[in-house]
Amino acid sequence: MRSTPLSDSQAGQMLLATGVVLLMSLLSMAIFGVKVAGLTLPHEPASDDVIDTTEQVLESIQPLTQARMNLWTDGGLEPLEAAELGFDTVHDDLLHHGELRGVEIKLTNLVLNQTDADTIQVNAELGVSDGEAMLSYDVSFTLDVQSS
Repeated sequence: MRSTPLSDSQAGQMLLATGVVLLMSLLSMAIFGVKVAGLTLPHEPASDDVIDTTEQVLESIQPLTQARMNLWTDGGLEPLEAAELGFDTVHDDLLHHGELRGVEIKLTNLVLNQTDADTIQVNAELGVSDGEAMLSYDVSFTLDVQSS
């Protein structure tokens, strides 16, 4: 069997090759880690659902609640009770609408105050979330009481 002793230049080349192999494996692990963390995913417009839904809810909650309250007061309920029922039915509709869109919409901590004979102040907390993001927003609006 023949063997040749390694010269200094060959030993250096072997050391360099070992370093390159180690560097490549570390780089491979780093790339895998970034992919697992999801940092390479591009921005998806669908991920704006929470913001878009919050804006839509804020635009529509007062007129919807007002219309529902008017229906209940026309049916003979007291304004404060009609406002609460109107708000509850709007909440149920928004919850169902959110489920259809893949977004959860919750209205919590409802506080109704009849400030005078013609006005009811509504305060609540709006929570909108999907699988990736959550947004909490304080909602405040007034309802006009119809005089019979």
